[in-house]
Amino acid sequence: MASEPPGEARKRDPIELARENWERAGWGDVADGMVAVTSVMRAHQILLARVENALRPYDLSFARYELLRLLAFSRNGALPITKASDRLQVHVTSVTHAIRRLEAAGLVKRMPHPTDGRTTLVQITDLGRSTVEDATVTLNKEVFADIGISDEESRALAKSIETLRRSAGDF
Repeated sequence: MASEPPGEARKRDPIELARENWERAGWGDVADGMVAVTSVMRAHQILLARVENALRPYDLSFARYELLRLLAFSRNGALPITKASDRLQVHVTSVTHAIRRLEAAGLVKRMPHPTDGRTTLVQITDLGRSTVEDATVTLNKEVFADIGISDEESRALAKSIETLRRSAGDF
């Protein structure tokens, strides 16, 4: 095996190093699980950084983008706050916080439900709709078109994660 030039040694995978430490510590029977969890967490960091970088020009976090996109997809651009919370799979408090930020930017507005006085709707504004459309073009081009793995690997990853989500009771 040829030696690496000085200063150009191949970087070792930190997660593989963690596996070796786990196994040396006597936890080899759970090392695969640790590697899977750690890998998913690192992948989350990588993808979230890419998404947030793409959304920065729109002053949107991914959470706020998701809410805008959900509203833009809805039939009349409005949903009850609790339904938005359910669809986004986050606590209603998180949705309310996102709504406050989007409202301050003029991207959504709250309004009373026309037939249920106990319910508040959140509705996307024209500015919110144009912003989410532009942000979607950017995300599609800068992130979703090439996430760093092949389409086949992407589908296999999503299928594996679907199994995890199903066993956790997501659906």
